[in-house]
Amino acid sequence: MPSLEQDLKELIVEALMLEDVKPQDIESEAPLFVTGLGLDSIDALELAMAIERRYKVSFDPDDERNRKIFSCVKTLADHVRAHSGATS
Repeated sequence: MPSLEQDLKELIVEALMLEDVKPQDIESEAPLFVTGLGLDSIDALELAMAIERRYKVSFDPDDERNRKIFSCVKTLADHVRAHSGATS
């Protein structure tokens, strides 16, 4: 069974249609935005919707913690674990 972080990496590649990126190329603690993977605000919205669909975890667009939550795969996984039934 893949770990939650691995599953999120696969979801990022799939949901954002990143043709030149493989899930195994994404480091769990590497930044997702600006530097690192180089995602933008539209990518964040699409990723949030994909996570909401898959894990039933909602995000408040006005939540000041979103920048921290979406900073890397590890923090996304921590948030999903804390707000859903995901355990790995």
